[in-house]
Amino acid sequence: MFELHRANIAYGDQVALRNISLHIEAGERVAFIGPSGAGKTTLLKTLYEQRPHDASFVHQHYALVPQLSAFHNVYMGRLDRYSVWKNLHNLVWPRRDTKAEIVPLLDDLGLAPFAFKRVAALSGGQQQRTAIARAMYRASRVMFADEPVSSVDPHQAGMVLERIMKSQQTVILSLHAVELALEYAQRIIGLRLGSIVFDLPASQVSPSHLAQLYQPC
Repeated sequence: MFELHRANIAYGDQVALRNISLHIEAGERVAFIGPSGAGKTTLLKTLYEQRPHDASFVHQHYALVPQLSAFHNVYMGRLDRYSVWKNLHNLVWPRRDTKAEIVPLLDDLGLAPFAFKRVAALSGGQQQRTAIARAMYRASRVMFADEPVSSVDPHQAGMVLERIMKSQQTVILSLHAVELALEYAQRIIGLRLGSIVFDLPASQVSPSHLAQLYQPC
């Protein structure tokens, strides 16, 4: 489904990824872990660009429209699939059938009370969950998510990741929280300084593997 073979990605003189080779099959739940600057976001975007029409992407900074409500931001996940008339109708006066699709999705992420509040008035965690709901509403074959629970309360992070894993056929995400990656992903790819240090089933990742990622240079 996704494959890289000895890929190198650079921005000007700065190398972001070095000699990356991997293969990801449909149905996998994969987490990229590693310190800041390891190349996790670059690797996510590189893979996403292989099949953007089959995938949704949860950006680290949400990419929401702050003037619109949570409901309308979620609706934008399918904006390109509907007619101009239906889009205008839902912008001005949301249709009953559309609300029946979106409001339960927001409710599942604890956002139903805020469905018609402007995103600018929501907390960072609520905005992040709105971005996740938009990606889920898009119902693509693959979800890419860049630090999808970084602003979510710790007690809600597990719930959000569980919803993501249940709603999507294939999930590829980056996480700073190693314990969440080990609990909710099936496969862990550890990155450091733009290189893959290990690629293992979550059950086989040991403290010594993690030390290779996070020990000081």
